[in-house]
Amino acid sequence: MKVAVIGANGQLGNDIVHAFADRGDEVRGITHADVELSNLESVKTCLQELQPSLVVNAAAMHNVESCEQQPERAIAVNVTGSHNLAAVTRDLGSTLLHISTDYVFDGQKGSPYVESDIAMPLNVYGRTKLSGEQSIRNTNPRHFVLRTAALYGTNPCRAKGGQNFVDLMLRLARERGRVRVVDNEFTSPTSTVELADQIATLARSEAYGLYHATAEGQCSWYQFARDIFSMAGVEVKLEVAGPDEFPMKVPRPTYSVLENQGLKKLNLNMFQPWQVGLQNYLSKKRRAAGDLVPTLN
Repeated sequence: MKVAVIGANGQLGNDIVHAFADRGDEVRGITHADVELSNLESVKTCLQELQPSLVVNAAAMHNVESCEQQPERAIAVNVTGSHNLAAVTRDLGSTLLHISTDYVFDGQKGSPYVESDIAMPLNVYGRTKLSGEQSIRNTNPRHFVLRTAALYGTNPCRAKGGQNFVDLMLRLARERGRVRVVDNEFTSPTSTVELADQIATLARSEAYGLYHATAEGQCSWYQFARDIFSMAGVEVKLEVAGPDEFPMKVPRPTYSVLENQGLKKLNLNMFQPWQVGLQNYLSKKRRAAGDLVPTLN
């Protein structure tokens, strides 16, 4: 299979490239230097030259605060860019696999969201991602749209200062010895390696449509931090932050747990409990660095 991965230098995109390459596919990584998604001619020129059978879009404007401050740019990338990809891949006869987000929901359900639940985003980021989803689904029938959540991976995430939540917790433990994290916001922490493997598997089917794709289970951010320190063997004073201690600049869903109902119906769900993905991630960091974080006394 000939695959083009847009956003190949990102946290998720890097692992997607490896997942397809490991399966023997011909993979071309595409970055912002190669294409401007908001420009239809740029997208046409890039993809017509490559003639891929599959395009995976892991690129987005996903810094929530930046989207709120620059809504026009968020629309250009997340909505217009998605439509351009859908139109060009449709004309090429290619499949488009697009990454979306749990932030299309408002968090009021209180139990895991399935694909058929009504999306009600709370912020510009969520609204533009939902509009991008809808444009793809209406434009190219050969599409996969995958909603995911709380990603972490070894490649730096530039939109979040180069650190994911796991690495941030370990750094704060090393520098401060005391960390405070909220215990009233719930998600499903998802390893980019696991998600990339799921993407490469699903893309080999023709079961086009909308899917939720996160690690199994759920936790609060406090519970996630607790397990990070426990698995890493790091001694740190971990405390529950007050509900107003870290006020959100932009509204976010406090409960955005997704249920992989669609993947399970197809017997294609490859995700393990989120704790397994975390353990694998920390083990990989140990092998790469020799040691993870000095134990604090």
